[in-house]
Amino acid sequence: MTCPSCSVSKQRVTLEIPDQLKVMILDHFDQREYPYTFVNNHILTTEQATSDLTDFLEAMTLSENVYYKIQNQEWLPILEFKHYTTSSWVDKIIREQYISMHFQPIITPSGHIFGYEMLARFKDENGDTVYPNVLFPAAKIRGRTFALDRLCRIQGVRQITRLHSDQKAFINFIPTAIYNPEYCLKTTTAVAKQLEIKSDRFVFEVVETEKIDDTDHLKSILLYYQTNGFSYALDDVGAGYNTIDLLSDLKPPYVKLDMQFVQGVHSSEEKQAVVKEFLKKANEYGAITLAEGIEDIQDFIWLKSKGCQLFQGYLFGKPKPDPLSELSIDLTRY
Repeated sequence: MTCPSCSVSKQRVTLEIPDQLKVMILDHFDQREYPYTFVNNHILTTEQATSDLTDFLEAMTLSENVYYKIQNQEWLPILEFKHYTTSSWVDKIIREQYISMHFQPIITPSGHIFGYEMLARFKDENGDTVYPNVLFPAAKIRGRTFALDRLCRIQGVRQITRLHSDQKAFINFIPTAIYNPEYCLKTTTAVAKQLEIKSDRFVFEVVETEKIDDTDHLKSILLYYQTNGFSYALDDVGAGYNTIDLLSDLKPPYVKLDMQFVQGVHSSEEKQAVVKEFLKKANEYGAITLAEGIEDIQDFIWLKSKGCQLFQGYLFGKPKPDPLSELSIDLTRY
């Protein structure tokens, strides 16, 4: 079995239509020879048919109470389907794999490069840069979050061969993009094992930790990684009211302190209180702590003095197309 959401094949659209409109809409489809089927009192059809129907209903002012959804996403008003069609450019980026990985160093208190976070960068068919904050929302509208997240994971895994043998690769993943880890992560883990690299060099990083609603689902994903010998990290801890509490529930090997509590921490008692609680909780469960977003040497010095173990930020290096040839960063230059 393969994950149906991880490919970029043509998608079926599910329609929810009021009873009084069904005969008219089905006649509309029949006249234009659009394919459709009934499933659980809903209509399944093609993107082309839905796009045409959207225009038809808008012209007839009959779009109220007509909804669509893609795969397992939420129901949306039919008039929003135009956003779906205008996001079709996402498909080509994923299909043609217009992606490269950039490397941002993660260092120890002494400046030794512990590893790199793998950060995806994208191009469109014209070679113009498409930033993640544009691509991922469009992929969500398009129902391609699953496929995009999978592409990023696999590319991140492959790039570990460019690192020194003792360095780890931190690879982001979106928990909601993995509906069943046994199927959705099968290719990712297979690629990692084909490289014949120790699995503990891979650290799969949960992004948007503060938005996690289903901790049981996340646990099943983390258990899959753990069973296959991989490590994992929670990102943005401290950003949401429940993220520090998640440490006791999930007991991650690595935890990343959200940058909003890192930047300016040396002069903010409020931020210091959050960081101290973060470090206390992490130490209770034996998690390795990582402060991200460091841009000020004073913040680094303060965090280092409080026992933070790993550090990441523009102060030590911006994401770049190639990892550094050096094994450490000279901290005396600061």
